[in-house]
Amino acid sequence: MPLIAVKRIYEPPSPADGRRVLVDRLWPRGVSKARAQLDAWMKDVAPSPELRRWFDHRPERWPEFRRRYIDELKSNPALGALRDMAAAGPVTLLYAARDAAHNEAVVLADRLSTGD
Repeated sequence: MPLIAVKRIYEPPSPADGRRVLVDRLWPRGVSKARAQLDAWMKDVAPSPELRRWFDHRPERWPEFRRRYIDELKSNPALGALRDMAAAGPVTLLYAARDAAHNEAVVLADRLSTGD
């Protein structure tokens, strides 16, 4: 079972993070590439622009967002690359959203942990 963590990109990097992967489609405001200390920016695994705009970080839309995003992931080849990375060692999925419970990194971590 891969070790997957989820962390807001604005939190300081830690040696325990393992490989640091940004999973947002857009670069986070106010974060330099040096400060981010990324191993990868996998914007292709992020929700489609249409789904991201529809969700608009509204918690009441979370169940439907989650369902739609999982559907998108089923045909997304970038998920396989992320899965391979996670199989090789600890990975921290980074996101910029303020809501720690309702963001794409949470969905991705669940998919990677369950093997779906």
